Amino acid sequence: MSINLLSLLPGVGEEYEHVATYGIVAAGVITAGMVSKISMKQKGSEAVIPDGKLSPRGIFEMVTEFIQGLVDMVIGHHGRKYIPMFASIFILIFANNLFGLIPGLSPATEQINTTLAMGSFMFLVYNYLGIKENGIAYLKHFLGPLLWLAPLMVVIELISHIVRPLSLGLRLSKVMTGDHLVIGIFTDLVPLVLPIPFYLLGIFFCFVQAMVFTLLSMVYIALATAHDH
Repeated sequence: MSINLLSLLPGVGEEYEHVATYGIVAAGVITAGMVSKISMKQKGSEAVIPDGKLSPRGIFEMVTEFIQGLVDMVIGHHGRKYIPMFASIFILIFANNLFGLIPGLSPATEQINTTLAMGSFMFLVYNYLGIKENGIAYLKHFLGPLLWLAPLMVVIELISHIVRPLSLGLRLSKVMTGDHLVIGIFTDLVPLVLPIPFYLLGIFFCFVQAMVFTLLSMVYIALATAHDH
């Protein structure tokens, strides 16, 4: 099993290596955001003309367009006001996942406390938005279609909603842990050439897991904000 390089840093140690991981990931995300902000300070026609080459601005625009397409498909055009939140979630998870492909680094998305915190955040957000959009009528969603079934439906719906943040967090954490473990094993066995296909597959899984988390979050918000409860 590969050694985490962060544990070798002076004053870090194994018990604090996850803290260093969070710091590195946060610094990477903040830096990317600052670079993107600087690159998007064009005025007038420059603000709508795509760059002629690959740039931070172009990358973030592609991500935004990708998220916009998902939002239009899952929530509808009225959900575009949530694009900044979904884009931030996608970039945060994808960037964290990619850190795990760097030998010796552990991504924050392998830490169950981090992924459960992300799932809990979405749980609070979609319930807040549901109440904001529908008011007290949002609670009717927990009662079911028939009044005499309400006691049973309340229990079922509460269990279903409580499981959502757990499933979001556990899925992301366990899948990324397994993916990076496989890459680490093959890298230890044969450091050259053989791990390349697994790295490519790992990048694909990093993208898919970020998309799945974001897509499920969209579905939950779409269900909570629908006006047909």
